[in-house]
Amino acid sequence: MGVTGLLIGLAIFALIGLMAYVNLRDDQGRDALADRLAIYGDNDVQVQSLEDVEQKLAFKDRVLVPTIRALSGVVSRFTPQKQLEMTRHKLELAGQTTTEPTAFFLQRIVFTVIFGIISIPFCTSILNLTFPTLILGIAAGLALGYYFPMLSLNSKISKRQGNIVKALPDALDLLVICVEAGLGFDAAMGKVYEKWDNELALAFGRVLREIQLGKPRREALRDMANRMDVPDVNSFTAAIIQAEQLGVSMSKILRVQADQMRVKRRQRAQEKAQQAPVKMMIPMVLLIFPSIWIVLLGPAVIKVMNTNTGGAF
Repeated sequence: MGVTGLLIGLAIFALIGLMAYVNLRDDQGRDALADRLAIYGDNDVQVQSLEDVEQKLAFKDRVLVPTIRALSGVVSRFTPQKQLEMTRHKLELAGQTTTEPTAFFLQRIVFTVIFGIISIPFCTSILNLTFPTLILGIAAGLALGYYFPMLSLNSKISKRQGNIVKALPDALDLLVICVEAGLGFDAAMGKVYEKWDNELALAFGRVLREIQLGKPRREALRDMANRMDVPDVNSFTAAIIQAEQLGVSMSKILRVQADQMRVKRRQRAQEKAQQAPVKMMIPMVLLIFPSIWIVLLGPAVIKVMNTNTGGAF
């Protein structure tokens, strides 16, 4: 029990550290210089030295964030570059542009350690497993902890792609209206970025910023499609790039794309409607039908059993 209590204490300590790391991950995109300048602007007292400025920062900015970055640097040394690039692409697909691949790998390591520590008292005290099965249980806990962040990331990718697919037809309709009203394509994307606050609008805003910084429009659109990996967005960007290269009217291309996206949206709705009866069969067979049988046949079964057994039941 002493070893089990120690392991539980270590698991709780690791869980607290993980919660602190998750809270810090959202602050990685903050500008430390801007935070320090804000200290000068908010306080009337003249700061005498850099140490005074550091002392006015929060504990997580002074200690925890540098520690996480240092550990991430150590992880990056032992991780193949190809694996880092694949992880960076997945993070872009999930919309987590502020999270570094090394920090994500560090998160996987932390989850692996936590799940491995928790699996030991769970398998020994609760399940009462023997030594061979205990090893398998610990290995299962380690594997679950290692793959849990990736499963969560894949779920975020699917959710983001679904939101983009839902928002694309309406965005194309707004683009058509703006272009036919006399605006340019870049200004029309700006209108979409101003009117809405979804993943597609944010992607359009990033494309506009990249164009303002000097990147050609075709490259910015192609990079946007790569960051989304949605077939509809790929066809849309390919049509826009081809229209720009061939000099085709942008309004006509957008009108055709908008019509196609509306047709695809209608087809997806019809497909989901056709799948609904099949999906409803599982809860009906497992939950609804047994209840109906118990209500309808239960009294008859009890009556037959009492009749044939002389009232024993």
